[in-house]
Amino acid sequence: MVEEDEYACVNKSQLKIKDNSGIKKKKKKKSNKGTEKAIENEVKQQIKQQKNTDAKTKAELAFLKMQEKMQKQRIQQKAEMTHKQRVEKFNQHLDSLTEHFDIPKVSWTK
Repeated sequence: MVEEDEYACVNKSQLKIKDNSGIKKKKKKKSNKGTEKAIENEVKQQIKQQKNTDAKTKAELAFLKMQEKMQKQRIQQKAEMTHKQRVEKFNQHLDSLTEHFDIPKVSWTK
């Protein structure tokens, strides 16, 4: 039992335990819970700062509001008439145009 005397002066944390098979057991690693929480807090603060910098000015908000309003108007205008009604209206417009806009006949024989 000479081994016990040799290990008596050594801290237990420094002691490497061997099994009968000669395989060394791994030591458990200490978890860094304090540092993990600090990192999480930093990430949360960065996200809050990004949200604050993404805040829009009054002019930007007014612009976006006006854009939405105009888009709703366009959609409503298109929804008022069916496709058939739009085609009829377009045909009436073409009928009202003068013949100046017609494609002239190009023929060598006549």
